[in-house]
Amino acid sequence: MHSFYIKVAAYMGALSVAIGAFAAHQLKAVATAEVLQIFETAVRYQFYHVFALLATGILLQTYQNKQLKWAANSFIAGIVLFSGSLYVLCVIKHFNPMEKPWIGAVTPLGGVCFIAGWLLLAIGLANKSKPLS
Repeated sequence: MHSFYIKVAAYMGALSVAIGAFAAHQLKAVATAEVLQIFETAVRYQFYHVFALLATGILLQTYQNKQLKWAANSFIAGIVLFSGSLYVLCVIKHFNPMEKPWIGAVTPLGGVCFIAGWLLLAIGLANKSKPLS
């Protein structure tokens, strides 16, 4: 169980570095300042929560409970919804700067997942003796 989350964190961490390098070397030449700022926010939050997911996976090795499992799942959902929606928003804004895309409405859902993940992590550590189910 815990090794799955550690592997996902490793892959998402590698993806964060690759996406960040792309932005630093390729995107800066063609994107507006607004698109770059949005993209940087997406990468930053993705990387922060890769570390949260990694820590949660490691904690699951010792403290196996459903709150920690749900925390890990929430971090994954948050990365996909928050950072993923911002990446899509960047693409849309790059090709049509005047458009107000609906995908921006998804971003706060990812933020809620991040918050839930942190709260579930705290609850899971407080209830660390409960079995995983």
